[in-house]
Amino acid sequence: MADNKANPFGGPYPEYYDHYLVPMIFTHYAGMVADRAKALAPGDVLETAAGTGAVTRELVRALPSGVRITATDLNQAMIDRARTKPDLDGVSWQVADAMKLPFPGASFDLIVCQFGVMFFPNKRTAFREAARVLRHGGRLLFTAWDDYGAMPDHFTSIGAKVAGAMLDREPLSLVPPGYHDEGIIRADLADAGFGAVVVERASQPSRAPSARDAAIVAVQGSMIRAAIEAVDPTRLDEATDKVERIIRDRFGSGPVEGATKAVIVTAGEHVASSVHVKG
Repeated sequence: MADNKANPFGGPYPEYYDHYLVPMIFTHYAGMVADRAKALAPGDVLETAAGTGAVTRELVRALPSGVRITATDLNQAMIDRARTKPDLDGVSWQVADAMKLPFPGASFDLIVCQFGVMFFPNKRTAFREAARVLRHGGRLLFTAWDDYGAMPDHFTSIGAKVAGAMLDREPLSLVPPGYHDEGIIRADLADAGFGAVVVERASQPSRAPSARDAAIVAVQGSMIRAAIEAVDPTRLDEATDKVERIIRDRFGSGPVEGATKAVIVTAGEHVASSVHVKG
Protein backbone atom coordinates (compact mmCIF):
# COMPACT_ATOMS: atom_id res chain seq x y z
CA MET A 1 0.00 0.00 0.00
CA ALA A 2 1.02 3.57 -0.48
CA ASP A 3 2.34 6.05 2.05
CA ASN A 4 -0.51 7.90 3.77
CA LYS A 5 1.29 11.22 3.32
CA ALA A 6 0.42 11.10 -0.37
CA ASN A 7 -2.37 8.55 -0.56
CA PRO A 8 -5.60 7.66 1.23
CA PHE A 9 -4.40 4.69 3.30
CA GLY A 10 -3.96 6.40 6.64
CA GLY A 11 -6.39 8.04 9.06
CA PRO A 12 -9.72 6.16 9.15
CA TYR A 13 -8.95 4.16 6.01
CA PRO A 14 -7.66 0.96 7.69
CA GLU A 15 -10.91 0.70 9.68
CA TYR A 16 -13.11 1.13 6.60
CA TYR A 17 -10.87 -1.20 4.63
CA ASP A 18 -11.04 -3.93 7.25
CA HIS A 19 -14.71 -3.60 8.14
CA TYR A 20 -16.19 -3.15 4.68
CA LEU A 21 -13.80 -3.88 1.79
CA VAL A 22 -12.24 -7.05 3.14
CA PRO A 23 -15.45 -9.08 3.66
CA MET A 24 -17.27 -7.65 0.65
CA ILE A 25 -14.51 -7.76 -1.96
CA PHE A 26 -11.10 -9.05 -0.91
CA THR A 27 -11.98 -12.22 1.02
CA HIS A 28 -13.26 -14.01 -2.11
CA TYR A 29 -9.99 -13.50 -3.94
CA ALA A 30 -7.86 -14.11 -0.83
CA GLY A 31 -9.02 -17.70 -0.68
CA MET A 32 -8.17 -18.23 -4.35
CA VAL A 33 -4.69 -16.80 -3.84
CA ALA A 34 -4.06 -18.94 -0.76
CA ASP A 35 -5.12 -22.11 -2.55
CA ARG A 36 -2.66 -21.36 -5.36
CA ALA A 37 0.05 -20.65 -2.80
CA LYS A 38 -0.59 -24.00 -1.12
CA ALA A 39 -0.20 -25.84 -4.44
CA LEU A 40 3.29 -24.33 -4.80
CA ALA A 41 4.39 -25.85 -1.46
CA PRO A 42 6.61 -22.96 -0.25
CA GLY A 43 8.68 -23.02 2.93
CA ASP A 44 9.14 -19.25 3.24
CA VAL A 45 6.50 -16.79 2.02
CA LEU A 46 6.74 -13.02 1.64
CA GLU A 47 3.56 -11.02 1.26
CA THR A 48 3.85 -7.43 0.00
CA ALA A 49 1.09 -4.79 0.23
CA ALA A 50 -0.53 -7.02 2.85
CA GLY A 51 -2.89 -4.33 4.13
CA THR A 52 -4.73 -5.51 7.26
CA GLY A 53 -4.13 -9.19 6.52
CA ALA A 54 -6.95 -10.47 4.31
CA VAL A 55 -4.66 -12.75 2.31
CA THR A 56 -2.37 -13.32 5.28
CA ARG A 57 -5.20 -14.94 7.21
CA GLU A 58 -5.98 -17.24 4.30
CA LEU A 59 -2.32 -18.16 3.93
CA VAL A 60 -2.20 -19.12 7.61
CA ARG A 61 -5.29 -21.25 7.05
CA ALA A 62 -4.10 -22.96 3.87
CA LEU A 63 -0.38 -23.51 4.47
CA PRO A 64 1.20 -26.07 6.83
CA SER A 65 2.06 -24.72 10.26
CA GLY A 66 5.80 -24.92 9.59
CA VAL A 67 5.68 -22.44 6.71
CA ARG A 68 7.19 -19.07 7.66
CA ILE A 69 5.11 -16.07 6.58
CA THR A 70 6.49 -12.53 6.47
CA ALA A 71 3.83 -9.91 5.74
CA THR A 72 4.78 -6.37 4.74
CA ASP A 73 3.08 -3.14 3.82
CA LEU A 74 4.34 0.37 3.17
CA ASN A 75 1.72 1.85 5.48
CA GLN A 76 2.29 1.62 9.23
CA ALA A 77 -1.41 2.09 10.06
CA MET A 78 -2.40 -0.99 8.06
CA ILE A 79 0.32 -3.06 9.74
CA ASP A 80 -0.75 -1.83 13.18
CA ARG A 81 -4.31 -2.96 12.59
CA ALA A 82 -3.21 -6.36 11.25
CA ARG A 83 -1.06 -6.93 14.32
CA THR A 84 -4.11 -6.71 16.60
CA LYS A 85 -5.60 -9.91 15.15
CA PRO A 86 -4.91 -12.98 17.29
CA ASP A 87 -5.19 -15.41 14.39
CA LEU A 88 -2.21 -13.66 12.77
CA ASP A 89 0.10 -13.55 15.79
CA GLY A 90 2.43 -16.13 14.26
CA VAL A 91 3.12 -13.92 11.25
CA SER A 92 6.21 -11.73 11.08
CA TRP A 93 5.04 -8.19 10.29
CA GLN A 94 7.26 -5.48 8.87
CA VAL A 95 6.86 -2.11 7.15
CA ALA A 96 8.59 -2.42 3.78
CA ASP A 97 8.64 -0.90 0.33
CA ALA A 98 8.06 -3.50 -2.39
CA MET A 99 10.43 -1.58 -4.66
CA LYS A 100 13.26 -1.72 -2.10
CA LEU A 101 12.81 -4.85 -0.04
CA PRO A 102 14.85 -4.99 3.19
CA PHE A 103 15.73 -8.67 2.79
CA PRO A 104 18.85 -10.45 1.55
CA GLY A 105 18.82 -12.25 -1.77
CA ALA A 106 17.35 -15.74 -2.10
CA SER A 107 15.27 -15.47 1.11
CA PHE A 108 11.87 -16.70 -0.03
CA ASP A 109 10.21 -19.45 -2.07
CA LEU A 110 7.07 -17.47 -2.84
CA ILE A 111 6.05 -13.81 -2.97
CA VAL A 112 2.35 -12.98 -2.82
CA CYS A 113 0.70 -9.63 -3.50
CA GLN A 114 -3.05 -9.12 -3.68
CA PHE A 115 -4.28 -5.92 -5.36
CA GLY A 116 -1.12 -3.99 -4.56
CA VAL A 117 0.94 -4.14 -7.76
CA MET A 118 -1.31 -1.53 -9.40
CA PHE A 119 -0.08 1.04 -6.88
CA PHE A 120 3.64 0.40 -7.36
CA PRO A 121 5.11 3.50 -9.09
CA ASN A 122 7.55 1.31 -11.02
CA LYS A 123 6.37 -2.26 -11.60
CA ARG A 124 9.63 -3.38 -13.22
CA THR A 125 11.67 -2.22 -10.24
CA ALA A 126 9.32 -4.08 -7.90
CA PHE A 127 9.53 -7.24 -10.00
CA ARG A 128 13.34 -7.05 -10.07
CA GLU A 129 13.31 -6.80 -6.29
CA ALA A 130 11.00 -9.80 -6.12
CA ALA A 131 13.36 -11.79 -8.35
CA ARG A 132 16.31 -10.79 -6.15
CA VAL A 133 14.82 -12.08 -2.90
CA LEU A 134 13.36 -15.25 -4.41
CA ARG A 135 15.29 -18.49 -4.26
CA HIS A 136 16.05 -20.37 -7.45
CA GLY A 137 12.78 -21.80 -8.74
CA GLY A 138 10.72 -19.43 -6.60
CA ARG A 139 7.40 -17.99 -7.70
CA LEU A 140 5.67 -14.61 -7.75
CA LEU A 141 1.87 -14.67 -7.36
CA PHE A 142 -0.20 -11.50 -7.59
CA THR A 143 -3.65 -10.18 -8.40
CA ALA A 144 -4.76 -6.90 -9.97
CA TRP A 145 -8.15 -5.52 -10.84
CA ASP A 146 -9.35 -6.02 -14.37
CA ASP A 147 -10.51 -3.06 -16.47
CA TYR A 148 -12.93 -0.97 -14.39
CA GLY A 149 -14.60 0.02 -17.65
CA ALA A 150 -15.70 -3.61 -17.96
CA MET A 151 -17.09 -3.73 -14.41
CA PRO A 152 -20.26 -1.61 -14.43
CA ASP A 153 -21.66 -3.53 -11.45
CA HIS A 154 -18.59 -2.98 -9.28
CA PHE A 155 -19.72 -0.73 -6.42
CA THR A 156 -16.54 1.31 -6.73
CA SER A 157 -17.21 1.91 -10.44
CA ILE A 158 -20.59 3.33 -9.51
CA GLY A 159 -19.02 5.50 -6.83
CA ALA A 160 -16.39 6.77 -9.24
CA LYS A 161 -19.01 7.91 -11.73
CA VAL A 162 -20.90 9.82 -9.05
CA ALA A 163 -17.78 11.40 -7.56
CA GLY A 164 -16.39 12.14 -11.00
CA ALA A 165 -19.48 14.19 -11.84
CA MET A 166 -19.31 16.01 -8.49
CA LEU A 167 -15.61 16.84 -8.80
CA ASP A 168 -15.47 17.30 -12.58
CA ARG A 169 -12.97 14.43 -12.75
CA GLU A 170 -12.57 11.47 -15.07
CA PRO A 171 -14.09 8.51 -13.11
CA LEU A 172 -11.15 6.22 -13.93
CA SER A 173 -8.83 8.69 -12.18
CA LEU A 174 -10.68 7.89 -8.93
CA VAL A 175 -10.12 4.13 -8.95
CA PRO A 176 -6.88 2.14 -8.59
CA PRO A 177 -4.61 2.56 -11.63
CA GLY A 178 -5.12 -0.07 -14.29
CA TYR A 179 -2.75 -3.01 -14.60
CA HIS A 180 -4.58 -5.65 -16.61
CA ASP A 181 -3.04 -5.64 -20.09
CA GLU A 182 -1.49 -9.09 -20.50
CA GLY A 183 1.14 -7.88 -22.95
CA ILE A 184 2.35 -5.20 -20.55
CA ILE A 185 2.33 -7.60 -17.59
CA ARG A 186 4.33 -10.18 -19.54
CA ALA A 187 6.88 -7.58 -20.70
CA ASP A 188 7.33 -6.16 -17.19
CA LEU A 189 7.89 -9.63 -15.74
CA ALA A 190 10.29 -10.62 -18.52
CA ASP A 191 12.36 -7.50 -17.80
CA ALA A 192 12.91 -8.84 -14.29
CA GLY A 193 13.85 -12.30 -15.53
CA PHE A 194 10.54 -14.01 -14.85
CA GLY A 195 9.09 -16.62 -17.16
CA ALA A 196 6.53 -19.46 -17.12
CA VAL A 197 3.85 -16.79 -16.76
CA VAL A 198 0.29 -17.96 -16.16
CA VAL A 199 -2.38 -15.27 -16.54
CA GLU A 200 -5.89 -16.07 -15.38
CA ARG A 201 -9.02 -13.96 -15.25
CA ALA A 202 -11.50 -14.44 -12.45
CA SER A 203 -14.86 -12.97 -11.52
CA GLN A 204 -16.21 -12.84 -8.00
CA PRO A 205 -19.36 -11.35 -6.46
CA SER A 206 -19.27 -8.29 -4.27
CA ARG A 207 -21.98 -8.65 -1.62
CA ALA A 208 -23.19 -6.14 0.93
CA PRO A 209 -25.94 -6.34 3.57
CA SER A 210 -27.56 -3.20 2.16
CA ALA A 211 -27.23 -0.47 -0.43
CA ARG A 212 -25.95 1.78 2.35
CA ASP A 213 -23.11 -0.58 3.19
CA ALA A 214 -22.22 -0.89 -0.49
CA ALA A 215 -22.19 2.90 -0.84
CA ILE A 216 -19.83 3.22 2.12
CA VAL A 217 -17.53 0.71 0.44
CA ALA A 218 -17.67 2.64 -2.82
CA VAL A 219 -17.10 6.11 -1.39
CA GLN A 220 -15.65 6.03 2.10
CA GLY A 221 -13.52 2.90 1.84
CA SER A 222 -11.76 3.71 -1.40
CA MET A 223 -9.54 6.27 -3.12
CA ILE A 224 -12.70 8.28 -3.80
CA ARG A 225 -12.81 9.41 -0.18
CA ALA A 226 -9.44 11.15 -0.39
CA ALA A 227 -10.38 12.83 -3.67
CA ILE A 228 -13.58 14.28 -2.20
CA GLU A 229 -11.97 15.32 1.08
CA ALA A 230 -9.18 17.09 -0.79
CA VAL A 231 -11.77 19.35 -2.43
CA ASP A 232 -14.59 19.61 0.13
CA PRO A 233 -14.89 17.13 3.04
CA THR A 234 -18.48 18.21 3.68
CA ARG A 235 -19.55 16.54 0.41
CA LEU A 236 -18.55 13.03 1.52
CA ASP A 237 -21.99 12.23 2.90
CA GLU A 238 -23.63 13.76 -0.18
CA ALA A 239 -21.67 11.43 -2.44
CA THR A 240 -22.41 8.43 -0.24
CA ASP A 241 -26.14 9.21 -0.29
CA LYS A 242 -26.18 9.53 -4.09
CA VAL A 243 -24.35 6.25 -4.58
CA GLU A 244 -26.67 4.54 -2.11
CA ARG A 245 -29.72 5.62 -4.13
CA ILE A 246 -28.21 4.37 -7.39
CA ILE A 247 -27.27 1.01 -5.90
CA ARG A 248 -30.70 0.58 -4.30
CA ASP A 249 -32.43 1.41 -7.58
CA ARG A 250 -30.24 -1.05 -9.48
CA PHE A 251 -29.92 -3.95 -7.02
CA GLY A 252 -32.89 -3.64 -4.65
CA SER A 253 -33.60 -2.56 -1.08
CA GLY A 254 -32.31 -5.69 0.68
CA PRO A 255 -28.88 -7.33 0.47
CA VAL A 256 -27.16 -6.31 -2.75
CA GLU A 257 -24.72 -8.12 -5.01
CA GLY A 258 -22.41 -6.51 -7.52
CA ALA A 259 -19.61 -8.11 -9.53
CA THR A 260 -15.85 -7.74 -9.73
CA LYS A 261 -13.20 -9.02 -12.14
CA ALA A 262 -9.52 -9.59 -11.52
CA VAL A 263 -6.33 -10.79 -13.16
CA ILE A 264 -4.37 -13.50 -11.32
CA VAL A 265 -0.74 -13.90 -12.36
CA THR A 266 1.79 -16.57 -11.42
CA ALA A 267 5.38 -16.23 -12.65
CA GLY A 268 8.47 -18.35 -12.19
CA GLU A 269 11.89 -16.90 -11.42
CA HIS A 270 14.45 -17.24 -14.21
CA VAL A 271 12.76 -20.04 -16.14
CA ALA A 272 11.85 -20.40 -19.82
CA SER A 273 9.11 -17.96 -20.77
CA SER A 274 5.67 -19.08 -21.86
CA VAL A 275 2.25 -17.55 -21.44
CA HIS A 276 -0.98 -19.38 -20.88
CA VAL A 277 -4.22 -17.43 -20.68
CA LYS A 278 -7.34 -18.91 -19.22
CA GLY A 279 -10.67 -17.31 -19.96
